[in-house]
Amino acid sequence: MSGSVMFSAVAFDPTLILLGAAVIGGLALARRNREQGRCDQRAALAAERSRQAELRRQQLRAELEERRRAELAARAARTRAEHGRAELRRLDEADALLAEVLAEVRDARTAGAGPPGADPVAELLAIGSSLADLRDRTGGPEPLGPAIEELRGRIVVLRPAGSGRPGSAERSRLLRDLELRFMTAGLPDPPADEAGRTEVGALLDRLRAAATAGREVRFEALLGTVEHALARHETAVAGAVDARERRDAERLAHEAAERERSEALWAALAEAGDRFAVVSQGAADAAQDAAELGDPELAGRLEAALGAVTDALALRLADHALTAVAALEVLLPEAEERLDELQLAYSRRGELAQALKEAMTGAGLSFTGGAEQEGRLVLSFERPSGAVYEASVGPGADGLPLLTYRVAGEADMSVREGGQGAVCTPEELLDRVHAALNEDGFLPGELTWDGRPPRGAAAVPPHQSKGRHL
Repeated sequence: MSGSVMFSAVAFDPTLILLGAAVIGGLALARRNREQGRCDQRAALAAERSRQAELRRQQLRAELEERRRAELAARAARTRAEHGRAELRRLDEADALLAEVLAEVRDARTAGAGPPGADPVAELLAIGSSLADLRDRTGGPEPLGPAIEELRGRIVVLRPAGSGRPGSAERSRLLRDLELRFMTAGLPDPPADEAGRTEVGALLDRLRAAATAGREVRFEALLGTVEHALARHETAVAGAVDARERRDAERLAHEAAERERSEALWAALAEAGDRFAVVSQGAADAAQDAAELGDPELAGRLEAALGAVTDALALRLADHALTAVAALEVLLPEAEERLDELQLAYSRRGELAQALKEAMTGAGLSFTGGAEQEGRLVLSFERPSGAVYEASVGPGADGLPLLTYRVAGEADMSVREGGQGAVCTPEELLDRVHAALNEDGFLPGELTWDGRPPRGAAAVPPHQSKGRHL
């Protein structure tokens, strides 16, 4: 027997089982409270993220709207400037026509050809004042083309009848209408259909020159060409403006979509980071506890789950990070439940070790030291004869403690107790120790070792023995 490794699986009496059940119940309640606290913390962080995301969306919409308005305002300003230049050219032409008609009126009055009592000079001068007023308003938000052409028409009407220009008023009206259409055809920035605009401008110059007396046939011949070219130019400009507005809208929509995708990525990463912050410390502590309580497999799972989240966050893989943190959120309460069981079993082993120490010293052995080794509590004792007993308390089958003894320096024969006259073998000594353990609620099973002779029924190896869980 001496030198053999002896085993004894330890069960618990009903009192310890009930106490253990109460402890487990308390630990479960604390675990549920912790998980509820984590849920509340996640909900608070989610609400704050939602608030911040809505603020960013509002800011994004405001920025895009501001950009759109700025682009439209800049485009409108450039268009107004171009219209202003066109209006100045039309005013110059109207001023030249006014001077020409005013000279004709004065010549007619000098020759006595004017109608009695009529004073077109005063009206022409008033028209000149109106043209000067329009010149001061060029480039403003109000289009001046219709007003300029209306004054131009009044000038033509006041031309003296004796100037002899049959049909000149109609030709002037047609020319005025075409020029007004040309001005309002649209001047996007950059100008659209530049070639068409140059062509129509040159044709209008030729038509304007043909509007004088004596060139009626030439005017009629050019009129259709100008109208056709102007219609083609108007269509081209309108199409270019529509296309540009679509491109601008698509560009802004694309930028908004890119910003939204970026926001969605960062929102997902922020969510993963917030949720990870809630469970990371608890998971790290659980991994350390699992290693210390003798469950390296659980410790490895927790460490791997922690690493999966940190790696995904470092690489900005939002979907992977959310999946990994969700897995960690599921694993942590399961691990804590397992750790509660391990902690209770560890505490029970500590209590058993203390009871074993008292029982061994009560049996006449001296306690020489103790230590924890790989999840086992190892106690050393010495008999007066010098024999050394090493007892360890570790986890056994089904979570029940397992007592392991190593005896050195003991003869495989009865040993007489000093002064008592009684003799006992190591087996008998340990049976007495186990009987003392019963008083503390611990129920060691039959002591077994390799090579032990059978006692009636075959002994069950201790690693296969069954007991009740707490």
